[in-house]
Amino acid sequence: MEQYDSLITEIARNSVPFSKASDFCPLIEKVKDKRVVMLGESSHGTHEFYEWRSQITAELIRHHGFSFIAVEGDWPPCQKVNDFVQHRTPKSAVEALSSFSRWPTWMWANQEMLGLMEWLREWNTGRGDPVGFHGLDVYSLYDSMEEVRAALARLDPKLGKEVEKLYACFHPYWNNEKAYTRSLFHYPEGCEGEVEKALEKILRRNLDRGDAFFDVAQNARIIRNAERYYHAMINGADSWNIRDRHMMETLQMLLDHYGAGSKCIIWEHNTHIGDYHATDMLIHGQVCLGGLAREILGEDKVALVGFTTFAGTVTASNAWDGPAETMTVPRAKPGSLEAAFHEAIPVVGHENFFVTLDHVDQHSPFMDYRGHRAIGVVYHPAFEKKSNYVPTKLARRYDAMVFIDETTALTPLDVAADPSKVPETYPFGSKL
Repeated sequence: MEQYDSLITEIARNSVPFSKASDFCPLIEKVKDKRVVMLGESSHGTHEFYEWRSQITAELIRHHGFSFIAVEGDWPPCQKVNDFVQHRTPKSAVEALSSFSRWPTWMWANQEMLGLMEWLREWNTGRGDPVGFHGLDVYSLYDSMEEVRAALARLDPKLGKEVEKLYACFHPYWNNEKAYTRSLFHYPEGCEGEVEKALEKILRRNLDRGDAFFDVAQNARIIRNAERYYHAMINGADSWNIRDRHMMETLQMLLDHYGAGSKCIIWEHNTHIGDYHATDMLIHGQVCLGGLAREILGEDKVALVGFTTFAGTVTASNAWDGPAETMTVPRAKPGSLEAAFHEAIPVVGHENFFVTLDHVDQHSPFMDYRGHRAIGVVYHPAFEKKSNYVPTKLARRYDAMVFIDETTALTPLDVAADPSKVPETYPFGSKL
């Protein structure tokens, strides 16, 4: 109990209340010179997480020269958004976000994203170095194949025919990711060799090194890594690590593509942006993007900012491929980090605040392991105390934590999910 009381005292002592974007100035001062700033969330369905990340993102772009946004989403639909914010096609933010047809569509096809997309398009007007928007995820097997086919038909038809012969391995599965994944139970070799050869051919070809070729090469990498991911998923191997290592590879490719001075803002679940060394992921041999970025780019180049809440509502589903629902988020588990933040409110004098953690020493209560809530796209509030709390050393996992005491569910756009696509976050979605 004494340690818990000390944690509450430390939270109150280090807290900075916020109610408007300018209140985040102390946090922005700490992260503005980093090459990568990761903004997390403890659910994929919370209005306030999207709202405040948008405010912080706009400040970083407007005043501190950040080059692009990268999110926990598929590359092809994110490229549609990128086209929109850079004044190409489509003509509206709704049309761009409607490209997110993988379940759960509400992760990116939601009302909260519309404002950021429209602001970013306006910001990019007339700029020679427009800010980009990209996806880091690995799932888009068939969508990426279609993108490669279409691009090579324009850029290099001869190479396109060679690559198409290799991708023909996937034809028996009717552009259905689930059908291909099921086939691996019977034909475990799958199309692994073909996608490796296709990627090698594309990377060897000396095409124009601009955006068009970069997009082709990235989609070819996704096809290779998605095939590996689906193999691992059905073989009981660690598909999680394949996914997060792909995200890190994509982040590095984007930073190289934008140039030596480029800076990036990332939006992902806390489970990806927090440092895995500070959780039980380390024991289970799992890595994540935040920890990998610290290792590869350097801790001084990366800022990890988590977001969490005590109670409220959230958009989620009670089953894979199920309908979006507004669910009640119960009051946080006693003794958890979220409960301690809530109990600090009377001293802080405000329900919403953040703490920075980069100055904490090894003896701080911020370095003790405590449960930290993670809400997934598949969510069962009645059972969350048994399975939704990740043992966490807060000051080792993040550089800062944004706390919003009571949050509300986001508003999905009316976008139908494609049932042939493996769901986003599968099979880990009950915790992220």
